[in-house]
Formats: sequence, C-alpha cells, structure tokens
Amino acid sequence: MKRLIITLCVVVAGIVAASAQKYALIDMEYILKNIPSYEMANEQLNQVAKRWQKECDDLASEAEVLYKNYLADMVFLTDEMKTQRADEVKAKEQEVQELRRKYFGPEGELYKKRESLMKPIQDDIYNAVKKLSEERGYMMVIDRASSSNIIFASPKADISNDVLSKLGYSK
Repeated sequence: MKRLIITLCVVVAGIVAASAQKYALIDMEYILKNIPSYEMANEQLNQVAKRWQKECDDLASEAEVLYKNYLADMVFLTDEMKTQRADEVKAKEQEVQELRRKYFGPEGELYKKRESLMKPIQDDIYNAVKKLSEERGYMMVIDRASSSNIIFASPKADISNDVLSKLGYSK
C-alpha cells in the first residue's frame, strides 16, 4: 500500500511538472527604441508640445505684464478702474489656465495626439506578442521594463528581438 501511494505521488508530481506553464519576457523600451516610426512620432510630439508650451508661456507673460502694470498704476486708479483692471488680470490668468488644460490636461490635445500616434504602434507590438505567444505556447508574457519586481530573468526568456523580427525590424 505504501509503495502504491509513493508511486502515485511520483506520477502526479511528474504530470504537474510536465504541464508547467511557459512564459516569456519582453523589454518594451528596447522594442520601442528599435522602431523608427516610434522615434519619429515621439519627435513630432515633442515639437508640438514645445510649440504649445511656448504659446502658454507667451500668454502667461502677457498676464504678468498686465499685473505689473496694474500694480504700477494702482495709486492713480479709481476704485472702479482698479476693479476693472483686476478683473482683466484675473481673466488673462484664467485664459492661461484654460489653454494649459486644453493642451496638457488629462484629456487635452497632447494626450489625444499621443494616442493617435502611439496607439497603432502599440497595437502592432501587442499583435506580434500575441502571435508569438500562440505559436510558442506561452501562457504569459511580462514586460520587464515596467516591472520592478523582476530581480533576475534569464536572457533565454527574453523574446524582444523575436517581436522586432515579427514586426519586420531585424535585430
């Protein structure tokens, strides 16, 4: 009876070991750096962001000049004129905030631009990873660039170059 239980345990352990799940790692930063369209899209986003930031800075400078003029002229202004000028300054500052929110806010123009430029690239990478996973039987693919919990991983488990090859970028 003892032998039968021990044999059964060994067989079960062998079956569990034989059905171990396969996994792979990718380095998304490495993959993106090796895709020319990503670099071009990133450069385009940087140029747009700089242009919009300059526009916001120029408007903020105008608001600052209005405020400084208001302070300089304050002693010469009537109460009604002070109120009017203070309202102009507040309106200009509000305009600056609205412009920044429009361009750089959570649902702003920069976010939408990034989404439109980066989403197709990310979708291509996702589809390539999915195909490789299906072809090779991986149960899980982990991005080592975004996971700080990975202390060590064998280079054999990294399929980043295979993903690049699947996308048509040989490395």
